Amino acid sequence: MRIGKFAVLSSAGDLANAGFLNYFLELDDSMSDSKPGIGSRTYSGLGMDLYQFTMAAACHVNKMTQSGTFELYVPEFPPHRSFLVLAGVQPALEYLESLRFTSDDVDYLRSLPTLDGVPDDFFSYLASFRFSGSVWAAEEGTPLFPREPMLRVTAPIIEAQLVETFLMNIIDFETAVASKAARLVLAAQEKGIVEFGGRRAHGPQAAQHAARAAFIAGVRATSNVEASRIYGIPVVGTMGHEFVKACSSEAQAFQFYSKAFPSASLLLIDAVDAAASARHAVAFGESLHGVRIDAGDILSVSREVRTVLDGAGCQDTEIIASGELDEYRIAGLVADEAPVDVFGVGSELVTVRDAPTLDGVFRLVEIEGKTGPRYPTTFAPGKESIPGRKQVFRTRGEDGRAVRDTIVQAGEVPGPGQEAILHKVMEHGRITVNFASLDEIQERCRREVMLLPESVRRLDGADPYPVVCSDSLETLRDEVRSKSG
Repeated sequence: MRIGKFAVLSSAGDLANAGFLNYFLELDDSMSDSKPGIGSRTYSGLGMDLYQFTMAAACHVNKMTQSGTFELYVPEFPPHRSFLVLAGVQPALEYLESLRFTSDDVDYLRSLPTLDGVPDDFFSYLASFRFSGSVWAAEEGTPLFPREPMLRVTAPIIEAQLVETFLMNIIDFETAVASKAARLVLAAQEKGIVEFGGRRAHGPQAAQHAARAAFIAGVRATSNVEASRIYGIPVVGTMGHEFVKACSSEAQAFQFYSKAFPSASLLLIDAVDAAASARHAVAFGESLHGVRIDAGDILSVSREVRTVLDGAGCQDTEIIASGELDEYRIAGLVADEAPVDVFGVGSELVTVRDAPTLDGVFRLVEIEGKTGPRYPTTFAPGKESIPGRKQVFRTRGEDGRAVRDTIVQAGEVPGPGQEAILHKVMEHGRITVNFASLDEIQERCRREVMLLPESVRRLDGADPYPVVCSDSLETLRDEVRSKSG
């Protein structure tokens, strides 16, 4: 293994367009084809709500063996969202394919008072459980809109009930983070975004999934080493305030840090006296590849630092800004032409602070009946669902730009200029597709977001993207409504 110039590990491809991201650990040929995969992740079979088991037990006892179709979608967007970016599909599918209940899992379930009295053969069923359903899904990185299915699951009712919690958790969370990340990337325009939020995430696993989702939407790297190992995302690291405090002076801290990284150092600038701090930094000449600003008025501090850097002949030294940044502050800095090359975003991204929950639902839309499908639809205000298995067609103009979406019945044929958004990804409980790399997903996401109308991409005051139902789907809804009385 050969070490490059800067402490950035990349095994996800050449995504580091910002200069300081180009100094990464270069892997030799024997390592380059060996990427850590999502498949190394394991999740407990008990990581679901108790009522999934109580409903499953009721299905088992009453021999409810018929299949049903469930759809995962978001009925309404949270504030300041005009589109979502789908993420989490691959981990969701790998969960379905690998879901098992160990003997310890089953023993624990037997011990729960709630399940006391449930026939023993239910626990035997769990011990041999394998998901056997089929799944249709949109590709990760696809922009989606209210009421459009992100995932469609057809399986025996008992199986679909059991997997609901995990599917909602992983798809809703990664999609929420990816959608936030897409706004940050739009705000930054050609400048880079890196994810710095691991310490603010709601637990280590959430931090790793947030890094994955953010990368899909265009964030260039993460500070989370485990996320890099698992998903192959470029990882970046700088120096922190506590290292400076541990030294006798800032000058000593810079000296010690540069000694450890003689060919590429990235130093933390003191916002209180930015000019003096920058002068200390430029003393390290060619080894100085970047400085980070983490406090103060980023606009004025970055300008002051840039002046010192340029005056010392360090025109190629880049400025990274971090510290409570969101899409609005970034957009303002870009508009004011702040000389910042890369923005590091933490809490705002991994916690999706302005919209921390995505209220996705997992609705039963069709169920096998003795004489044909039955549509268990509700028309209660705020709970209304659209009956039947569905597909989404995206209509594009001659330039490839998205014009409108039409929610249709599954099986309808796309018209001219339309493309189907949902694709079969699992059959009989087995994944049927080869997953794209995260690099490929990121590039596709970038392209698809930019093909949305500009008015839909605005951070504020965005126009709603047109989504309609097909005539046949409206007819089905009217028929079901009339029969429901």
